[in-house]
Amino acid sequence: MNIKPIRNEKDYESTLQRVESLMDAAPGSEAFDELEILTTLIENYEAKYYTIDTPDPIEAIKFRMEQEGLKQKDLVSIFGNKVRVSEILNKKRKLTLDMIRNIHESLNIPFESLLNKYDLPNA
Repeated sequence: MNIKPIRNEKDYESTLQRVESLMDAAPGSEAFDELEILTTLIENYEAKYYTIDTPDPIEAIKFRMEQEGLKQKDLVSIFGNKVRVSEILNKKRKLTLDMIRNIHESLNIPFESLLNKYDLPNA
């Protein structure tokens, strides 16, 4: 087992290829140990160079609506009325803490996504 740090894209790509070749390794084997170590190295490299920003709260809500096949009218029970639903989804009004709690409970969207800052276009 010759393991080196991942320092650049070339190292990253070759490590990914090596991991792919080890995917069928039997637990407890030397190959499996190598797989675990390389996976950790890849995760660290990706966390440093391939960070994915969480979406703004409104995009997270719209994405969940799409996933669940929901329409704006389906969110009235969460926001209170259809005008407020429209204002929120069109970024004319900010989410309140109570709305965030309701969205989290009703749509199972993580608080981390709902608490991100976002701008209102005309504010």
